[in-house]
Amino acid sequence: MTTSTRGAAKTPAVLVLEDGRIFRGRAYGAVGETFGEAVFSTGMTGYQETLTDPSYHRQVVVMTAPHVGNTGVNDEDPESGRIWVSGYVVRDPARVSSNWRAQRSLDEELERQGVVGISGIDTRALTRHLRERGAMRVGIFSGEAWSGVRDEALLAKVQEQPQMKGANLSAEVATKETYVVPAIGTRKFTVAAVDLGIKGMTPHRMAERGIEVHVLPATATAEDIYAVNPDGVFFSNGPGDPATADGPVAVMRAVLERRTPLFGICFGNQILGRALGFGTYKLKYGHRGINQPVQDRTTGKVEVTAHNHGFAVDAPLDRISDTPFGRAEVSHVCLNDDVVEGLQLLDQPAFSVQYHPEAAAGPHDAAYLFDRFVSLMEAERA
Repeated sequence: MTTSTRGAAKTPAVLVLEDGRIFRGRAYGAVGETFGEAVFSTGMTGYQETLTDPSYHRQVVVMTAPHVGNTGVNDEDPESGRIWVSGYVVRDPARVSSNWRAQRSLDEELERQGVVGISGIDTRALTRHLRERGAMRVGIFSGEAWSGVRDEALLAKVQEQPQMKGANLSAEVATKETYVVPAIGTRKFTVAAVDLGIKGMTPHRMAERGIEVHVLPATATAEDIYAVNPDGVFFSNGPGDPATADGPVAVMRAVLERRTPLFGICFGNQILGRALGFGTYKLKYGHRGINQPVQDRTTGKVEVTAHNHGFAVDAPLDRISDTPFGRAEVSHVCLNDDVVEGLQLLDQPAFSVQYHPEAAAGPHDAAYLFDRFVSLMEAERA
């Protein structure tokens, strides 16, 4: 529930974590109430891309960078048609937007889209709390409706909210109808992309490489995929618990059975893990931001990468695994905590990564993965 109001920066607001920790500050964006899973993002730039990433559906994002909003908001950089975060937490909002591309301020955009936020709190303390205790449910409350309400009552409302573990959310953010992103220049390949929460830059990165991308709903069947006569199949990023994604897992297994070149990102990596017979699990506080070091074990190269995931694949790092679709190995690993960041099959053309090689705001170290996908389709055609 939100209400639009000017002068929100002077309105008291309170952030309540499910374990009873409370932070008091000022309203930022819309005024009202909101709930979600509290997570933190370590990026210093790219906040507009973060806000509009469908993978953040039902999450309240805490920005670790203290000063947010100084480049404003424009209509060119969103990754989707709306802001998906359920709440936004910043320490020091910019008083003035200063960028030649800015069309309005960040707080104006949050208010326009009804996103409840809070500012003026110690985000360092909040981040340390989430690192120690883990991502958890949270509520933000501001405005007259909540003034004078006892903290115990607010905490009870937070604890009534659903957990992220067990949440099936991809169909809530995916397209309802198939659409096509044409190749830029000569069309070389056709790819069927299953939208589990796809970002706008992803089909664009493929289009730059001469790929015509048919973006299909999350509920697409194998018959829907092969109706477009694809040279390759792509499974996108998205929100929620991969343990609930039985439909996409079954569809991916059908693709693997036909040995069609396959590429998955983020949620798509978890779907591939499940399709190969591996389990998934929830990380304590996840990886979110644009400065995560990952090693490509096939080349030894270390990349600085963009992440947004709270779940991971449970696959062995020290050996090649036998699966129903041939041998598989962990191709990428996070150097901070050894979390699996990529998988590849050795006996057929399929691979995935847990992070975001399309990251519009950067870094662009991992953009080569789209070229790797092209190489698989070229080899299959040859």
